[in-house]
Amino acid sequence: MYAPTTEPAQDPSQSPAEATPANSRSRVLIASLIGTTIEFYDFYVYATAAVLVFPKLFFPSSDATTALLSSFAVFGAAMVARPIGAIVFGHLGDRLGRKGTLVASLLTMGIATFLIGVLPTYAQAGWVATALLVLMRLAQGFALGGEWSGAALVATENAPPGKRALWGTFPQLGAPLGFIIGNGLFLIIGALLPSAAGADPSQPSDAFLSWGWRIPFLFSAVMVGIGLWVRMRLVESQVFAKTQETGRVRKLPLATVFRHHWKQLVLGSFAMLATYVLFYLMTTFSLSYGRTAEDADVPGLGYSYTMFVLMMIFGVLFFAAFTLISGPLADKYGRRKTLAWVTAGIIVFGLVWVPLINLGTLGVVLWLVLGFTLMGATFGPMGAMLPELFPTSVRYTGSGIAYNVSSILGAAVAPFVAVALWEAGDGSPWLVGVYLSVMAVLTLTALLIGKETKDVALDEGEVPATPATTGAPSASD
Repeated sequence: MYAPTTEPAQDPSQSPAEATPANSRSRVLIASLIGTTIEFYDFYVYATAAVLVFPKLFFPSSDATTALLSSFAVFGAAMVARPIGAIVFGHLGDRLGRKGTLVASLLTMGIATFLIGVLPTYAQAGWVATALLVLMRLAQGFALGGEWSGAALVATENAPPGKRALWGTFPQLGAPLGFIIGNGLFLIIGALLPSAAGADPSQPSDAFLSWGWRIPFLFSAVMVGIGLWVRMRLVESQVFAKTQETGRVRKLPLATVFRHHWKQLVLGSFAMLATYVLFYLMTTFSLSYGRTAEDADVPGLGYSYTMFVLMMIFGVLFFAAFTLISGPLADKYGRRKTLAWVTAGIIVFGLVWVPLINLGTLGVVLWLVLGFTLMGATFGPMGAMLPELFPTSVRYTGSGIAYNVSSILGAAVAPFVAVALWEAGDGSPWLVGVYLSVMAVLTLTALLIGKETKDVALDEGEVPATPATTGAPSASD
């Protein structure tokens, strides 16, 4: 089992070349940030289309709620593919290195997103169109399964002492930036292709449904090109290079994780649970709830698409700010204590949804701001905490699986469960808020059971992968 050890001071006998990180600070931070920004941009673009156009173009149904649930089901299906991606890319990352694996995950995501932009609709190709959409969505999930952990490792394994949580917030910052870029682009296209006079302004125009929705998916190719250029300039971290030099690379990292680090895997997965549930309730469910008419069968808030997305973008600014703020707090007070207090705040937040929303527009804005503030505060420290749970030889695999198993437990079902609870509450989201609070209680329990990882040294706590070492896994693990 990986035993946390205090991070040692720099060895004075090291040469300047050995003491200096191989990657510059700007290269590390930009490479970790731009990749996750692109990945989350692609996911947000799909999430927005899942609400606006996919129910009409790929899941035709006489019942609007059924079509929306079908669209969300495909959205959640990608979460099932994410742990598979974490295993495959984690194996490559722990065996061959972080750089090449990160390039492969980004390229896979970019190709899948671009192809969604050229798919035929159900009216043009029938069930084949829907099947292709599902396939591309699974490819997106598969790629994102390997993206996050690699980006987090690039940041944390190159971070200076005492600043791992701060550096670990940069890949996390890709989530709010991707949201702003993706939804901002949809807003611009919607403004250029408005609904016809007299039509419901919250509904897409015929031109938007015909071809406008494809632009954000096709635009991802430009962003992926930039991301690949930055990542190709990376070199492996000294932490991973040291693992290779000392013979600690595992032939089967997955087996080692399940055999020797399963406790960290379970605790890490549940530590992320509330983060994922909150994330998708605030970014996906809220868009459906905010846009649904007040006189619908299952009533919503009745805002136009443009108005509500602008309100969400305002909230996401707090998401970005508190993602960065949480890093220094986690470095100073510890990951466990910081996340425990934030999770307690999420529990309370889930119980006050209805009182906040009942205050009118000001209350809805406050609801979005508080939700996204808590999202940033809980998401930021995860960039350091999850990698710190595992030794270098299995860190890509272990942190990636923990992160993505949470996507199944939380995000894969959250939008679907939220819609069902919304209906059960006759249009009131109070049950959705209770659902969030219950998930946060599970996360708080995992945090209280776990140990602090702030002082773990990322290049220590391992034993050489030789059968002769007592208690150590063999090289074939």
